[in-house]
Amino acid sequence: MPTDTPSPALSPAHQALLEQVPIGEHSVIDAEAVPYEHEGLPLEGYLARDVQADDRRPAVLILHDWHGVGDNVRMRAQMLARRGYVAFAADLYGADVRPSGEEASAVAGQYYRDLPLLRSRVAAGFSWLQQHPAVDPARLAVIGYCFGGTAALEFARTGAPARGVVSFHGGLIAHDPSDAAAIAASLLVLNGGADPVVPDTAVAAFQDELRAAPHVDWQLTTYSGAPHAFTIPGGDRYRPLADARSWRALVCFLDEVFA
Repeated sequence: MPTDTPSPALSPAHQALLEQVPIGEHSVIDAEAVPYEHEGLPLEGYLARDVQADDRRPAVLILHDWHGVGDNVRMRAQMLARRGYVAFAADLYGADVRPSGEEASAVAGQYYRDLPLLRSRVAAGFSWLQQHPAVDPARLAVIGYCFGGTAALEFARTGAPARGVVSFHGGLIAHDPSDAAAIAASLLVLNGGADPVVPDTAVAAFQDELRAAPHVDWQLTTYSGAPHAFTIPGGDRYRPLADARSWRALVCFLDEVFA
């Protein structure tokens, strides 16, 4: 009998989306908050996995939007756990930092202005997940939403040993001088066609930088009519069709990079 163990309740919109992913017949999905740290700063991530699995599994690190660890990444972690992955939502801010409104923009801005710190904060979560006894350390991917999408792509630029990196409606920052040559992971970039945060000029500059590093494997998909944050349910920017298509793109991408 497939079951979920109790975890913090999701909003009705997030729970409804989660239920679209079935639980395996013999699976027991456990989800829990996980304390860890980075350079002495207490962090609190969120781990979801099938505790009935008796082999080391491929794993996915999930990076939150500018509101911090919340319903969206907890839902995505459970969705991925139902598909057989060990999923860990990293905390990029700090255990007690879960900003809202204008405060979220200000907190995220601190990291946009200090990309080395952002990259190292992602690395702390990646290292924690890589060392988990249920994880196959050779098969890890990183995905991120909005702010987390930017963070995922910045982490890829460190040469991190991830099989794949996925950005959902993340900001695209072209670097000059470029460090794209360091990228070892395959990239999947999923953008909204009506996202003012990521204008066509940013997309073009990002693609031009990647073209100059021909060894990098990358894909970029744009969904018509989708605004920023199109995968986050419960708000007026949520677009079910673009969300469903981007989820299927993720599923296919993970199948490929973990094969």
